[in-house]
Amino acid sequence: MPPGKQVSQNEAAAATAAGARLEAMRRRVRLSRVAVWAVIAAGPIALAVALTSLPARAEATPAAPPIAVRSTAAAVDPGGYAQVFMNAWLRSSAEDETSAHARLAKSIAPDVSLPTSGLDAQSLPESVSVVRSVQRAHGAWAATVAAQYPNGPVRYYTVPVASDSAGASFTVTGAPAMVAGPARATTAKPSYTVIVPQGDLSSAVSEFLAAYLTGAGEIDRYLAPGAKLTAVLPTPYTSVSVEQVLAAEKATAANQGPADGTSVRVLARVEAQNSVGRWPLAYEFTLTARSGRWEVATLESGTARDGGTR
Repeated sequence: MPPGKQVSQNEAAAATAAGARLEAMRRRVRLSRVAVWAVIAAGPIALAVALTSLPARAEATPAAPPIAVRSTAAAVDPGGYAQVFMNAWLRSSAEDETSAHARLAKSIAPDVSLPTSGLDAQSLPESVSVVRSVQRAHGAWAATVAAQYPNGPVRYYTVPVASDSAGASFTVTGAPAMVAGPARATTAKPSYTVIVPQGDLSSAVSEFLAAYLTGAGEIDRYLAPGAKLTAVLPTPYTSVSVEQVLAAEKATAANQGPADGTSVRVLARVEAQNSVGRWPLAYEFTLTARSGRWEVATLESGTARDGGTR
């Protein structure tokens, strides 16, 4: 083979080999790109597959158990317990410890001695009532009890009582002490100072009380719109007479027709009568004016303080 032709064949073979290598490199680059994109694409897919393949318990993690909060039990007033003890103690005698009253007193206060008495009618109380209870310390109380006797006097006793932490059990811890009765409290100046003359206002009060206490007429006809009251049943009295009506507002002293919407507070002192006797009573009202007449809006007796509404 001539030398020139041999060189040309060698160059062609070299070029072919170089082209093959170049094509192989290009193929590797393309494969690398495909691999990279496959990895990138596989990332979200793998994440999705991982999330969907989690166990069900991972989706609903159990909540932490609630923390128990221990609160202090409210103090329970042992006044009723002291009342039961005093009623049994005052009716018992050390000379007869087998009586029902003696056994009850000893069960409540095992360390307290029983009194020695003749237990005649005059020495036994007619009623025993708790007056007040004072907590001296945690679990320690002093209950004051009033005992009323047939001949009129009222005796007061203070009873020491202990209670457990839950207020579920009590014990009388010592003998009762006779004490002086409570002092009379000073009261505020009364608000009802205006005397209401005979007229529409006093008549409205009188007619309402007659229906309320004796059943004379329907009570609803005397009530303001929205007011809800029912008569006392069974009817306690046969007649009611209004002795005096006092008002808190000076304007009500004028005996003239009220303007609609006017509101007044009054105190009515009455005398009720039945087959047993006569009874002095007092009632507090709020009345409002409508269409030229007074109507009862509220009956406040037993709830008002110093003439105010509650």
